[in-house]
Amino acid sequence: MTAVLAPSDPVLLEFAELVGADDPVAVSGKRTRWELGGQLADGTRVVEAPSGIVDYQPAEMTVTVRAGTSVTELNAALAEKGQRSGLPDRGGTVGGALAVGESDVRALGRGLIRAAPLQVRYVSAEGEVVTSGGPTVKNVSGFDLPRLMVGSLGTLGLLAEVILRTNPVPPTARWYSCRDVDPTDVLDTLLAPSCVLWDGSTTWVEIEGHTADVDAEARALEIIGPFDESDGPPELPPHRWSVPPSQAQRLPTTGRSIVAIGLGLAFADEPAPTRPLDPPVAELHRRLKDNFDPTGRLNPGRDAGSV
Repeated sequence: MTAVLAPSDPVLLEFAELVGADDPVAVSGKRTRWELGGQLADGTRVVEAPSGIVDYQPAEMTVTVRAGTSVTELNAALAEKGQRSGLPDRGGTVGGALAVGESDVRALGRGLIRAAPLQVRYVSAEGEVVTSGGPTVKNVSGFDLPRLMVGSLGTLGLLAEVILRTNPVPPTARWYSCRDVDPTDVLDTLLAPSCVLWDGSTTWVEIEGHTADVDAEARALEIIGPFDESDGPPELPPHRWSVPPSQAQRLPTTGRSIVAIGLGLAFADEPAPTRPLDPPVAELHRRLKDNFDPTGRLNPGRDAGSV
């Protein structure tokens, strides 16, 4: 879809003026994933994005929120209407979660983070506020800039405001755990688990929905093994890994690791190793960067392709 200049919002225009159009600049949130993608180049000026919930339409299941808003604050506001977002609540901001592109471990039930934004407003390398996308769930087709911005680490534009889709909080949610079972059997057996985690020996499963449906799915688990109801998921190690789902059960790490089965997402005590991009993919990254940020002033030193 075509990117256009945003309406004259004084808050966003003030943020654009702060970003400017000349010197190297980066935007920070709570810095919960600040180390991803490499070290920021020396001399880079760091700014903060505007915060606050601008508009919430529960009936439309959309919320307009500024990038500097914490995910905790957003989810608290949505919970008052029985809804939630697909963003991971790990202490960071809305803009940071989208820029990093890390889906919630419950993404099987909440949706991948790349599908969360319907519209983005960002400040370009030229210091202009740009809008792309639309405010409705049924959106037009075309070049999907909102999805492109997810996981870009702020190297293509600095997020200022987004419209996110929301989803209802199910009436019942339960966690179960079991040792020495194949976690992929859970995906094959259950209709729609919200989350399946595995640490090499123990499998954790979250089932959500109406109580009768959760009860039925819990009985289906008994086919696989002796699952017991648990208090919740395990504490996740600090470092995120992105791996193909087919390789997620064979992480090359000697420390503790927990894999979100079916998502290509894992967490480990050790940082993920740097993986080189295939030459065609690397060339595509270079061309995108050249088009969006020809002078390389946005988050210099960061490489979204290395995450």
